Amino acid sequence: MDTRKVSQMGLLIALALVLSYIEAQIPAFVAIPGIKVGLANIVVVFALYRLGAKEAVTISLLRVLLASLMFGSVLSLAYSFAGALLSLLGMVLLKRTKLFGSVAVSVVGGVLHNLGQILTACIVLDTNVVVYYLPFLILSGTIAGVVIGLLSSLILNRLDYAREKDSHCDGKHREEDLNKGNFKEK
Repeated sequence: MDTRKVSQMGLLIALALVLSYIEAQIPAFVAIPGIKVGLANIVVVFALYRLGAKEAVTISLLRVLLASLMFGSVLSLAYSFAGALLSLLGMVLLKRTKLFGSVAVSVVGGVLHNLGQILTACIVLDTNVVVYYLPFLILSGTIAGVVIGLLSSLILNRLDYAREKDSHCDGKHREEDLNKGNFKEK
């Protein structure tokens, strides 16, 4: 793995941790445990589309581990890890079909993440009563998946646009072009 990719992954892990911390500070706004937007998944979906599956998996699992160590517990690690593994599996497989965009991939990730957490809760609590939360978690996973997918798509598109515009000028003329306003959106 080259130095550029390692540094990109390090920055993305740091960003995912910051987003995890921000989300941990937001009080729960519903009575159902486990419902969150999953802001750090913006980074995971971005990495999946920009860097590749192996890198996205690495970033996601390291983020889960580090976030649980810094602002979670062993139990939160178990729930997050199970959710992340199932989510990553679904997102990577769906993306490989090339039939769906980042929003659909993100929705599948959100729903599977919640399913992984419910399965973990059934094992940890030794009961299947928590399965009754599943319809609410599927709905919240779908909504969160759409939001995360749209944000990820927006970021990917903006960066592609910036890269395309940047490639049309050389280093000497970049500042001149910016000052002249030659990089306006279409």
